[in-house]
Amino acid sequence: MKLINLKLKKYRIILLLFLSSISFSFVESNPQVDTNAKIKAAFLYNFTKYIDWPSEYKSGNFVVGILGNKSNLYKVLYDMSKTKKVASQEFEIQVYSSPSEINDKIHILYIPDDASSSLSGAVQKLKGKSTLIVTEAPGLTQQGSGINFIVVANRQKFELNKSNVEKHNLKVSKSLEDVALVVK
Repeated sequence: MKLINLKLKKYRIILLLFLSSISFSFVESNPQVDTNAKIKAAFLYNFTKYIDWPSEYKSGNFVVGILGNKSNLYKVLYDMSKTKKVASQEFEIQVYSSPSEINDKIHILYIPDDASSSLSGAVQKLKGKSTLIVTEAPGLTQQGSGINFIVVANRQKFELNKSNVEKHNLKVSKSLEDVALVVK
């Protein structure tokens, strides 16, 4: 019975992530917002449901930062921030041009491919902070990223380096681990 419940829970998580990622494709078409940005935004939002931040991070706004220039992902996240919450926290989207600008209390830092060279500076800046670092370039989970977006067989997937996430005092649910490509 316990095994059946675990399998059902895993399938619900997979279905939730899948439906969330495709649900953005049914939103009113906007030629200036790409599907990739919609899918990644859905993943980022769903990560908030399966990662636990320390209690001091559960008040105030839930801050998602993007390192680099404003992008299509910024536009999608900004639109989401108008209607979505993380538990009782309002979404706040910030853009940083360099790691030195990163605030002390940021929940998720997204580093797009074109800003990947700033990963080591961001890891240093966020040392001792409870921030989930999400990237999108090959090999970055070995350089400090907690989650890294990848494409496998034309499908958006993500790698998870659980030890990198735990270094930031974050707890990953087993359900998220089950749907991730776990790397060490």
